[in-house]
This record gives sequence, C-alpha cells and structure tokens, in this order.
Amino acid sequence: MVWGAISFDSRTPLVVIRGTLTAQRYVDDILRPVLLPFLLQLPGLVFQQDNTRPHTARVAMNCLQACQTLPWPARSPDLSPIEHVWDMMGRRLHLTRNIDDLVRQLDQIWQELPQETIRELYRSMPRRVAACIQARGGSTPY
Repeated sequence: MVWGAISFDSRTPLVVIRGTLTAQRYVDDILRPVLLPFLLQLPGLVFQQDNTRPHTARVAMNCLQACQTLPWPARSPDLSPIEHVWDMMGRRLHLTRNIDDLVRQLDQIWQELPQETIRELYRSMPRRVAACIQARGGSTPY
C-alpha cells in the first residue's frame, strides 16, 4: 500500500506499507510520524480521507481529534484530488523486477510531480463538485 497527502502548496513524503494496513499501523506508521506533523505546519488545513476501515477505526479517529477532518459519507463519489495523483503516478510506472525497484520508482515519480499539477487539481474542485451534483452522484467526466 502506498500513502501520501497533498495540499495546495506542499505534500508529505510517500509512505509505503508492506503487508496489511491495520488501524494501529495507520496510526503508528502514517498518522503520528507523517500526517500530524504535516498538518501542524499548515494551520487551518482540513484533512480528507476515505472511509476505509483503518481510517475510521476508533484508534485512528482518536489520533485525529487534534485536527479538523472533512466528514465523508459512506458510498460517496470520491472527489479527492489525490485520486488523480495516484492515476498520474500509475501511468508513469514501468514494469519492475522486485518491490524495492517499485518503491524507488514510486518515490521518484512522487518527487517529480510538479506542485503546479496538484494546484490545478485543487482549482478543478468547483467544476468537479458541480459535475457530481449534476450527475446526482453518478459518473462524471472527471
């Protein structure tokens, strides 16, 4: 599993989790060492995550009490800009012989992704939300 967070002007380091992501691993390997320090550097930032079990488990939600999170309804369309980042990264991947090569490749792609590309994703949010509303939560061109 690969995890990263973006904001309009910055991003976290990429985190690779080998094996199963449990709620406790989410807290110990991502939230405490990476996300919370990132959020503390950017006052007023609102954190958005999806509704996977490790994200919504009590231990994770307790850890996130110190920051503002965006409520995200179950079975909702995923409008998160980072989904587009994952897609862009996936299109740049090449076949590799092992996991270590894959991790190096992912980290390089993450580092080389222009911040302006991320800003454009944020700027597209009003259009994407409007398209989602118009489609009544159904498929959109985004």
